Amino acid sequence: MTSPVVPAAGTETAAQRRGRLRLTRGITATWWYTLSAVVFLELMIVLVWAAALTEAGRGLPAVAAVGLGGLVWWGSTFLLLREYRQRDEEEPFVRLPRIVVPLVIAACFGVVAGVLSGLWLMAVLPVVQALILLNWPPGIRVRVVIAVTVLLVVLWFVDGRVGVANAGSSWWVLGFISVSLPGMTVLSLWWWDVLMTVNSARASEARLAATQERLRVATDVHDLQGHHLQVIALQLELAERLMPDDPDAAFTHLRAARKSVDDARQGTRDLALRFRSVPLTDEIENAADLLRAAGTSVQVSVDAGAVRAPASVLGPVIRETTTNVLRHGGGRWARLSLTREPDVWRYEIENDAVEASPSRDGAGLEGIGRRVQDGGGTVEVRRDARSFAVIARVPLTPESLP
Repeated sequence: MTSPVVPAAGTETAAQRRGRLRLTRGITATWWYTLSAVVFLELMIVLVWAAALTEAGRGLPAVAAVGLGGLVWWGSTFLLLREYRQRDEEEPFVRLPRIVVPLVIAACFGVVAGVLSGLWLMAVLPVVQALILLNWPPGIRVRVVIAVTVLLVVLWFVDGRVGVANAGSSWWVLGFISVSLPGMTVLSLWWWDVLMTVNSARASEARLAATQERLRVATDVHDLQGHHLQVIALQLELAERLMPDDPDAAFTHLRAARKSVDDARQGTRDLALRFRSVPLTDEIENAADLLRAAGTSVQVSVDAGAVRAPASVLGPVIRETTTNVLRHGGGRWARLSLTREPDVWRYEIENDAVEASPSRDGAGLEGIGRRVQDGGGTVEVRRDARSFAVIARVPLTPESLP
């Protein structure tokens, strides 16, 4: 009997664990890219501010105070970004107590930088940047960015009339980077938000598909069993009424009720068999989807006439070999193909190998071999240091011919 492709509830195959870990690592790496972009921009701001004040001749104490204060503000950004990653879009600002300290640091640094530099731009930007990193409701952050960018442009124009404007090119670099910081920060966060939305949509789609399939099976089972139970109840009721006066007729209804029970059992078995006997093209697509869900890169090649291939033989082979790939494959790549040759249908599944055999006890391959031989076909196993392949060839049947 073939092993089911889908593992039992609460279990996780090695390939699925590897796929989940790769997906987690990919999301984590994207987050570090996002965080690095934001903190790099802020560090550049602090360095440009210090250079501009030095060029403007504001004195070493003022430059040192702005530089050190800027580093403290830069460090507080990590706290805001951590809270942003853990945010709940349905409940913005629910974690407000955890962001009070970074907001206070930004406000204090803004006051110090504004007083020592005499620039409104330096006074306002730290607070603006901290506000941008908060968990705003959907659609609000864009409006906030537009508003604060306009404000920063106005402050840049106002500050252009003070002494530091004579610092030459440093002033223009300071102004441009300062005004651009909120927009560039939001672009970095937007990329992270898109990734999380796609990941959430993928998980929701998988759950919805599973729920729809369960509902469809439940509906069919309900209809089947409900019909037979209603007939059985009616037959038993008639038998109960006839028993005192006409025992023979009562026993006839009892035998009919028993037959209805047998029909219900057989109908349930047939229903289960119908769900298992899906077309081979669907079998291969299901196998590919399952492998992709485990993090495996899958290539599929199916002959246009594959719907006429012997599903009773190849269907279990596809499920069994897919199980072997999930359990014992390397989890990086797999190739599935179903093609028609002159006299046979040829099914092949190849994957990267990490073990000497796809099954610890060999029972999987033996079961595949017996099933294919019963159908008049042959099984070929090919392995080398980097790949493992199972090739099943099944003769053409009259149903296979166009």
